[in-house]
This record gives sequence, structure tokens and C-alpha cells, in this order.
Amino acid sequence: MKSAVLLAVLSLSLSGVASAQFKSEDAIKYRQSAYVTMAWNMARIKASVEGAYNKDDVIKAANVIQAIANSGMGALYQPGTETGKGWEDTRVKPELFTNKEGVGKAAMAFNKEANEMARIAAGGDVAAAKEQFGKLGATCKGCHTDFKIKK
Repeated sequence: MKSAVLLAVLSLSLSGVASAQFKSEDAIKYRQSAYVTMAWNMARIKASVEGAYNKDDVIKAANVIQAIANSGMGALYQPGTETGKGWEDTRVKPELFTNKEGVGKAAMAFNKEANEMARIAAGGDVAAAKEQFGKLGATCKGCHTDFKIKK
């Protein structure tokens, strides 16, 4: 738990460093790309836990999600990326940039459940993977509800 808190604080604190490294549109593109990659891997897990279970596919997908969750994506939410275009217009709500406590809680919950998804996937228990997939998906939905503009 302490390492998750440290990771969240570190990733948020690095956002100032990232602004010197990325143009705003690049930061938006990078985070949009990560979310599309996570969505694809969530779909892979969903197809497996709701259909013919493929342990190897679930492990691969869970590991990708875990890697992205622990990559320090907070650095891609640098000042100046509240609006703008990456691959498409950003759909981040302004609250993401002002509600640091809420964002930190959401990020920590997502990281925790992503790490747990990877751990459970490695065990091969279909019922446990399906249950954990629900918990992981709930963290995604919570963040979307609070911090993403709906189309």
C-alpha cells in the first residue's frame, strides 16, 4: 500500500518534469494511446471470462493493463492538456486537474485492482478472474464518471 501511495505521489509530482519533455498534444496522444490499449486488453479479458476461457490470453492482457497502470501516466496530465487535441479532442474534465485527492484515490484504486488482476490471472482460476475483472472495470467506470467528458 505504501508503495502504491508513493507511486501515485511520484507520478503526480513528475507532471512538471513531463511538461519540459512533451508538447501538450503529444502528452494527450500518449495518454489516449494508453487508454485505447487498455480498452483492447479489457475486451480480451471480458471475452475470455464470458466465453471460452483462455488463461494465456487473460495473463497477457492483465499484464499489459498492469504495466500501463504502473507506468506513471499521471505525468501525461501536465498543465496545458486540459483542452487540446491528441488523436482526437481530449475528453478530460477540468476537475481532473483540480481534484488531486480524488484523482489520487482513483489512480490508487485502479493500480491496486490492475495489480490484483495480473496476480489472479496467473493462477488460472476462471471464477476469480471474472470477479476481479468486475472490480477492475469498476475502477475504470468510476474514473470515467468523475473525470471523463461523455460524447
